[in-house]
Amino acid sequence: MIVEAAMAAAGRLLGAEFRAVFFKTLGLTVLVLIGLWFAITGLFDAFAIDPLAAMLPELPDWAGWLGLLAAILAGLALALGLGLLIAPVTALIAGLFLDDVAEIVEREDYPRDPPGRALPMATSVIVSVKFLGLVVLGNLLALVLLLVPGVNLVAFFVVNGYLLGREFFEFAAMRFRDEADAKALRRRHAGTVFAAGLVIALVLSVPVVNLLTPLFAAAMMVHLHKMVSARDGGARR
Repeated sequence: MIVEAAMAAAGRLLGAEFRAVFFKTLGLTVLVLIGLWFAITGLFDAFAIDPLAAMLPELPDWAGWLGLLAAILAGLALALGLGLLIAPVTALIAGLFLDDVAEIVEREDYPRDPPGRALPMATSVIVSVKFLGLVVLGNLLALVLLLVPGVNLVAFFVVNGYLLGREFFEFAAMRFRDEADAKALRRRHAGTVFAAGLVIALVLSVPVVNLLTPLFAAAMMVHLHKMVSARDGGARR
């Protein structure tokens, strides 16, 4: 069941409609990161470079080189920081398009089934922010456990597998069920949902490929919800 859902979701990632959603997500991510770059460099110039430049006439010659070196190091640190933010920012923005992904899967792979209903905008924003928080929390926990040999990798997959599996399954379920029913269904199939979450965590662990995590996870959980709903006698509206 899990392998079937994962393969079906992976196959959809190559489709034109999925690519359109991904490039839209990536484009907005780039715009956000560019905005952050100019905002942070502007603050740095205002509170660090400009005051130092004003002081240079009163400082020895080497102070100017020191200021230049500090600016270069700050620029490198900022570039590294923004590089690390690519995946979380992409996750945050992609969360706003999860319903688009679900609609594509439902329309193309389940044309005879009643379509799900899109989540309200406020709920979509909450789901997006929760996913960002889960990614950050899961990776911070794994980072903290990095000093414990062999534990950090296990922690990464266990924490992310549980959290990502839970959130994305409930997202897919809430397109057909109320929140309480979606949570109850997830609890009844907790082992299956967790195992599917481990697959999502595996995708999340691969650099560059992890940018596709939200779209892959949403598609996979749409398939998984359909499968477990069939076991339970069908999805509810």
